[in-house]
Amino acid sequence: MKQIRLLEDPVQKVFLNYLIPSVSATLVTSIYILADTMMIGRGIGAAGIAALNILLPLYTTYFGFGMMCGIGGSVLFGFSRGKGNNRSAQGYFTMALFLAALFAVCSVVLSGVFFEPLLKFLGCTPGMREHAVPYGRILTTVSPAFIMSSFLQAFVRNDGAPKLAMAGVISGGVTNVVLDYIYIYIMGWGMGGAALATATGTTLTVLILSSHFFSKNNHLKLIREFSLKKAGEVLGNGMASFILEISGGFVMLLFNRQLLAYVGDIGVVVYGIISNVALVVSSISNGISQAVQPLLSANYGAGKTDRVRRGRKLGIGTALVVGLLFTASGYLIPVPIAGLFLEPTEEIMAMAVPAIRLYFLSFVFSEWNIMCGTYFQAIVKPKLSLTVTLMRGVILNSLLVFLLPAVFGVNGIWLVVPVSEAVTAVVVMWFMKKEDAK
Repeated sequence: MKQIRLLEDPVQKVFLNYLIPSVSATLVTSIYILADTMMIGRGIGAAGIAALNILLPLYTTYFGFGMMCGIGGSVLFGFSRGKGNNRSAQGYFTMALFLAALFAVCSVVLSGVFFEPLLKFLGCTPGMREHAVPYGRILTTVSPAFIMSSFLQAFVRNDGAPKLAMAGVISGGVTNVVLDYIYIYIMGWGMGGAALATATGTTLTVLILSSHFFSKNNHLKLIREFSLKKAGEVLGNGMASFILEISGGFVMLLFNRQLLAYVGDIGVVVYGIISNVALVVSSISNGISQAVQPLLSANYGAGKTDRVRRGRKLGIGTALVVGLLFTASGYLIPVPIAGLFLEPTEEIMAMAVPAIRLYFLSFVFSEWNIMCGTYFQAIVKPKLSLTVTLMRGVILNSLLVFLLPAVFGVNGIWLVVPVSEAVTAVVVMWFMKKEDAK
C-alpha cells in the first residue's frame, strides 16, 4: 500500500486519506458490541441485553489499556519522526509494546482470579447471571486480544498505513457478525456463542494488523532499550485516551446502578439500547479525531504550525456536522432506533423515546470535546487533554448522576451526559483560546 506523506502531501488530501479508513476502523470496532446486542436482543431477549450491558465496562477497560499504550506511544512516535529522530521513535514503540504486553498478562490473570467478585461489583443480578457468566468468562479469557487490537490500530495508522488498519478491523467485524448469527441462531450457543464470535473476530484483526511488521514500509522496529522515562511519557500522554475509553464503562456502571434503584431491570434494558447507539457515535467521533491526529503530531514535531491549524479546522468542522446529525436523529426517529435491538413492549417504548431524545442532546457537545481533547494530545499537551477527559468522563458524570435524578427523577439520569458535555465544552473553548493566544 502507498504510504502517505504526512509532512508533504496537501493537508486536505492527508485528512481525507485517513478519514474513511480511521472512521471505518473505529466504527467496525463498535460493531463487535453492536452486532452482539442486536443478535442477543432478537435471539435471546431483553434479559440478554441487560446482561451484556452489565459487562460492557470490562470491554471498554481492556480496549482502554490498548488505547493508552497505542495512542500515547504512537503520538510520541509520530512527533519524534517529524523531528527526524527515528531511534527515539523506535524507543517509544518498544516501551509502548512492552507496557501493552504487561497489561495484557495482568488483565487475563486478574480477571480470571476475581471473576465472581467482578460480576458482583458490576451489578449483576440473579436474573442476569445465566447470561452474564458464559459471556463474561470468554470475554475475560481473550482480554489480551482486545488490548493488542486497539494498540496495533494506533501504531499502524501512525506509521502511514491507515488502510491496513481499516482492513484488519473490518475483516474482524464481518467475521464477528457472521459468527454471531451462526453461533446464536444455528448452533444455539446463546451468550457464550456471542462472546466466542467477538473473540474470533478480534483475534483475526490482531493477526491482520501484525502483517504490517513484514511490510517494506514498516518503521515499527524494536530496539534494545528499556527507558522508564519513555514508559512514563507513553502512559502520561496516553492517559487521556485510557480515561476517554474507560469513562464510558464507568458511566455505564453508575447509570446501571442508578437505573436499577429507580426503575429496575427495564431501565438497564433501555440504557442498553442508548449506550449501543452512543458507542457508534463515539466510534465515529474517535475515528475523525484519529484521522487528523497523525497529521497534527508529525507537523507539530516538524514546526509546521500552519498545517497544524488547517488540520485542526478540518477535524473540528467534520466532527460538529456529525454531532448535529446524530442529535437530530434522536428527535426525529427515536422509535426506529429503539426497534433496532429488540421487539419493544409498550413499557419499554414509553421510557425509551424520551430517554433517547434527552440523551442525544449530548452529541452536539461531545464531538467538539473529543476533537479538541485529541488536538491537545497531538501537540503534546497531555495535561490539558487529561483535564478535558476527566471532566467529561469522570468528574461531572459522577456528581450529576446522583444530583440530577434527585431533582428530575429518571429523566435526570438521561440528562447527566448532555449537561456534563455542555459544561466541558465551555471549559474547552477557554483552553483553546488560551492556546491560540500563545
